[in-house]
Amino acid sequence: MVPNADADADVGADVGANRDGTELLTIGAFARRARLSPKALRLYDRLGLLPPARVDEASGYRRYHTDQVERARLVALLRQLDMPLARISEVLTLPGPQAADAVTAYWTDVEERVAGQRALAAYLRGRLSDGSHTMYEKFEIKVVDVAEQYVITESRHTLADELPTFIGTSLDRLENAARECGGLTGPPFVAYYAEVTQESDGPAESCVPVADAAAARAWADATRDARARVEPARRLAYTRVTKAQVAYPQINAAFEAVEAWIGQQKGMTIAGPCREIYFADWCAAGPDDEVCDIAFPVEGVEVAR
Repeated sequence: MVPNADADADVGADVGANRDGTELLTIGAFARRARLSPKALRLYDRLGLLPPARVDEASGYRRYHTDQVERARLVALLRQLDMPLARISEVLTLPGPQAADAVTAYWTDVEERVAGQRALAAYLRGRLSDGSHTMYEKFEIKVVDVAEQYVITESRHTLADELPTFIGTSLDRLENAARECGGLTGPPFVAYYAEVTQESDGPAESCVPVADAAAARAWADATRDARARVEPARRLAYTRVTKAQVAYPQINAAFEAVEAWIGQQKGMTIAGPCREIYFADWCAAGPDDEVCDIAFPVEGVEVAR
């Protein structure tokens, strides 16, 4: 009878020799050197991450080269980062410097995700503790006057989970087009003409201010789903948020804080669609860097700024 190849086999001497004279270890001995369990080694074998050097045809027992220990330890260390096994497989195929870059990219993704979760947890604590008052106090509200601008735009009805993709792709297209329209004259922004949630689809309008109105009109006429228009001078009440805070639904707290502040100002009213104004390099920013102003056009009372 052939023994079960998936048993925690560790029979005979810990160290043997391959036909070419190289040193081989039983799965138990190799597991001890690599500081992994035999169960983990069998899993990594099935996934192709760490196949044994030889499998005995008669018994099914696995044997490993001693020079596989470093690879096994690397897999174990990457797993301690909670790196998915498929991504570990990619890292293992890369030469050293590229593998290091891949780990850096993975950890950047992790930090951004954790920062977003931290902001979400703060948002939920504010919601669940004593209502919105404490949550709104975290945002500093200011007022600024913005001159008339000529903008090129794209609009779309979109739900909240599709919104980041729309913002990123549309602003990229518009910023590239701005080179044909005299260049950018201000930070890009996204205006919301109705709520964007998981149930409500806006619409949202991505806007990029440009210098040459005539060139902008010509570009828009030749481009599907694009417009060129005047954005009138505005007085904006706004608060500044970090990259992590931009994620839905925690970004709602910033919108609500500005809206609540406007309601507390005697004679002040909202005078246009709310907006996100992106003044920083999104790709270069870290999760805790300020990247965006959450703003409402207002009119009425004069406010000390």
